[in-house]
Amino acid sequence: MNDWRIYRGAGHPHDEIRRLPPPPPWRDFSAGGADDTLAGSDRRLGVRRRLVQNHHPRPAETDAVNAALYLRRPLLVTGNPGTGKSTLAHAVAHELGLGRVLRWPIVSRSTLQDGLYRYDAIGRLQDVQLERAQTGAPGSTAAAAAPAGIGSYIRLGPLGTALLPSDQPRVLLIDELDKSDLDLPNDLLNALEEGEFAVPELERLADREPVVEVLTDDGRKVPVQGGRIRCSTFPFIVLTSNGERDFPAALLRRCIRLELEPPGEEQLRAMIEAHLGADAAAGEQTLVSRFLNREPGEVIATDQLLNAIYLTQHAPRAERVTRERIADMLMQPLDQPR
Repeated sequence: MNDWRIYRGAGHPHDEIRRLPPPPPWRDFSAGGADDTLAGSDRRLGVRRRLVQNHHPRPAETDAVNAALYLRRPLLVTGNPGTGKSTLAHAVAHELGLGRVLRWPIVSRSTLQDGLYRYDAIGRLQDVQLERAQTGAPGSTAAAAAPAGIGSYIRLGPLGTALLPSDQPRVLLIDELDKSDLDLPNDLLNALEEGEFAVPELERLADREPVVEVLTDDGRKVPVQGGRIRCSTFPFIVLTSNGERDFPAALLRRCIRLELEPPGEEQLRAMIEAHLGADAAAGEQTLVSRFLNREPGEVIATDQLLNAIYLTQHAPRAERVTRERIADMLMQPLDQPR
């Protein structure tokens, strides 16, 4: 069929949705359920993992990663959107076999508490009140059940989970730290320096309950002793930033810093092959050249290029002007809004 469109704007219902092709690999959410902990890494790295494994990053990137691993320091990665800052954390976890990447996406309202742990005091109070109401109801013969322990209402955040004792470092991605408010970078200093934190709600009970099981960001139950969590192996932490703000010197001196340059032709081809196959990399030279030859200072993300290649692949019989219009729509410079 020559018409690649699914939605035509004609106003008449039809069943063309059945022609919708499989999603791009980086937008495929069907690869497993709650137990598939590596699905996010699959989307980041591409489904053709062998091609990704054969692609080597620039020497500066490997040097910075190794420096962070050796020195047990966070890695602060800056660069334009789409240069692969977040993907770096997934690539390290995949190559070193460090399991699921813990991800803490930063927004303007994020606080250190969000990253460490959350205590659901209101939920605990409601459960106690509900249990009392049920056992105290007229005619009720049910015996009072033992109330759930405090650990059932404490869930560690991504940073708190990364700081749990372990034989190997966990990988933690603190994504877009430059989106935070002014206080968060300074608030992180103590946890990043000392590798430990306290849970006051558990410290108060330490005499009566020296060990309490709490939930992790992975959904597992782990014991916490004495109300304090202290890492035995410092996690591999990747802090990413789009460069929209400066960070305090106290944070910078605690980090290994890496500035990611836009990908070159070799890296682009490996990325396209990993996601869309060798035919896509060979057949879309026009779009690749357009990406590489953009104006100096013009910001176009690599995922925009992948989107354009994927969609033009699914409109092979469309008129050339249509394909060019699709590419223009998907590859608008991010720093020049229309």
